Amino acid sequence: MAYFDTASAAPLHPVARQALLASLDEGWADPARLYREGRRARLLLDAAREAMAECVGCRPDELAFTPSGTRAVHSGVAGALAGRRRVGSHLIVSAVEHSSVLHAAETHETGGGSVTQVGVDRAGAVDPAAYAAALREDTALACLQSANHEVGTEQPVSRVAEACRAAGVPLLVDAAQSLGWGRVEGDWSLLTGSAHKWGGPSGVGLLAVRKGVRFAPQGPGDERESGRAPGFENLPAIVAAAASLRAVRAEAAAEAARLRELTERIRSRVPELVPDVQVVGDPSRRLPGIVTFSCLYVDGETLLHELDRAGFSVSSGSSCTSGTLTPSHVLKAMGVLSEGNVRVSLPPGTAAEDVERFLEVLPGTVAAVREKLGAPAATETVRAAGPDLVVDALGRRCPIPVIELAKVIGDVPVGGTVRVLSDDEAARLDIPAWCGMRGQEYVGEEPAEGGTAYLVRRIR
Repeated sequence: MAYFDTASAAPLHPVARQALLASLDEGWADPARLYREGRRARLLLDAAREAMAECVGCRPDELAFTPSGTRAVHSGVAGALAGRRRVGSHLIVSAVEHSSVLHAAETHETGGGSVTQVGVDRAGAVDPAAYAAALREDTALACLQSANHEVGTEQPVSRVAEACRAAGVPLLVDAAQSLGWGRVEGDWSLLTGSAHKWGGPSGVGLLAVRKGVRFAPQGPGDERESGRAPGFENLPAIVAAAASLRAVRAEAAAEAARLRELTERIRSRVPELVPDVQVVGDPSRRLPGIVTFSCLYVDGETLLHELDRAGFSVSSGSSCTSGTLTPSHVLKAMGVLSEGNVRVSLPPGTAAEDVERFLEVLPGTVAAVREKLGAPAATETVRAAGPDLVVDALGRRCPIPVIELAKVIGDVPVGGTVRVLSDDEAARLDIPAWCGMRGQEYVGEEPAEGGTAYLVRRIR
């Protein structure tokens, strides 16, 4: 079985396993106690904090350990907003942030705060000028990920941090996906991460808050972790997280070059092997191991099941949203095809032979799913309606609306139109994307009984 979903969780690094087992014997006591066992535990905790701080690029006393990366984000956002409540309650986030950031923003807005969501281009990157334009006198905090968890696009953190610094606004960087590859450049104010993303054990997050940043921890007070993460520290897991981060950093340069070659092989060959595929994300400013593509006329969930049966563990869109019926918020913000989406994220040590086998299996797997869905062939959902041809796909999930559109576009003359009726939100992304890929004109949408009518004009 080839595991290609390290963006969700990386396999436990051998160094993490060794450190975890060793610290179970040495680090079980309370590091806040002064007796021998407590002092030994404190030495382990301090050493782990120093090692982690060196990797992050901050002072040890600026870094706190949390029970997860999500908790680090929530605590960081809430604490920074509370610390600057006299300035205002305006929060800035990008449209492609991890769900933990977006959920924190929703909670802030529900509590009476205001949120500005900055859009991205079709590669998934923000424009630093857009962040600068969103800054206001009452802006308390801005958030920006270092790299996108779904498509791998790296964000211009340094330039955004420069604009925020000039305006006196702290910038929180969600660095969960990138910390294993290197430090986050730029003058950031707060930073979060999660150990299971780089090969450490799950249940360890980190929150770094620079000196001078106004920060007010929320919730009941606690003397541990500077009050930013209450509760007894999971010391063995923390030691293992720090040890594994140092280990993967030592291997990062060589492994990044190797994984970039493998992901570039996937990016270039998938469109050659599989027709009607859109590769998404920035082609160059990207993390080494992530590549994402979407396939027309394919149900992503079915495709993932078939690839799993063939021996490949991949994901579709965000691991936090792939279980829902709505399209990925990242792909939606980018305005790219969402149906049949596959995210391949290669763990360190991936064999080139596994990638080649994936490329051998993928074309037949996609073809089988398309054949199962009947794409494209004669349709029973077409009815005449004035000058338009109408495809009634109400009550049917994507990719069916797009499949039915593809079936009938040749039945109308050049200049003629097809109206696709759909109540699936994904159609709002996938029909315009299909038009761009097939050289047809997307005219727009209009309300229709039971859903939305998407108008497509045949131009060739």
